[in-house]
Amino acid sequence: MTDDRIPEDATGAVCTAEGCEPGATGAATESASALPADNAGSAGRLDVVSDAICPWCWIGKRQLDLALAELAARDGLHFEVRWLPFQLNPGMPPEGVDRQRYRERKFGSLERSRQLDAQVAEAGRAVGLEFRHDRMTRTPNTVEAHRLIYLAEPTGLQGAVVEAIFQAYFHDGRDIGDRATLAAIGAEAGLDAATLDAFTEGFAAREEVLTEDHALRSAGLSGVPSFVLDRHLLFSGAVPAAQMAAALRHAHRVLAERRREAAGAQAG
Repeated sequence: MTDDRIPEDATGAVCTAEGCEPGATGAATESASALPADNAGSAGRLDVVSDAICPWCWIGKRQLDLALAELAARDGLHFEVRWLPFQLNPGMPPEGVDRQRYRERKFGSLERSRQLDAQVAEAGRAVGLEFRHDRMTRTPNTVEAHRLIYLAEPTGLQGAVVEAIFQAYFHDGRDIGDRATLAAIGAEAGLDAATLDAFTEGFAAREEVLTEDHALRSAGLSGVPSFVLDRHLLFSGAVPAAQMAAALRHAHRVLAERRREAAGAQAG
């Protein structure tokens, strides 16, 4: 939707299947990948498409937290946030792989891998996040992490679980492909016993996660983090908080006006 673009000078960084590079321009396009929601009492449903091993997704979450605080304080806008699954490495073995060897093959050299890690660490420090790549020994399959995030949504703790998983992987170096490790992370984030039992005792939400991931790819999404407001893809990338707030404010205004026009047309 042409009127819902973020400012042209807003830039962020995205992760794709090819890797994570800083300075990618946030793209504004339309998407029907997110499901419609009842947004009564909120400024809209904001779906954040993310992967648990995407460093720019953790940085983007911190920027989003700052943007949402600004919008609430300045504009009285409160968005309902939901986290949607995307696998950067859908072919990753269930047990994961050695991170150093994997990234050396992927980026051509260990030196290039370390350069990218250094860029991420610098960007993280700018928003108060500490990346400890020296502690990260595995690149995991993230389906299990996405299952836990999906199951956390009805509890109201989805955002806390997302944050805990990012912290566990990028700072603590924990294996977030391991079910027992994830269950412990979920408990630390406050998930109740029933939710944790559903996660550990079977494969609850696995099909839902894989279906959503496939739907997002089929809709043309290839990079994360991506931000979808009421079925409209606003931008992709860890956009700075001020530009993120401006984009959400503008999109909310445009979509509200469209709804008023539609209601007027029906009434007429």
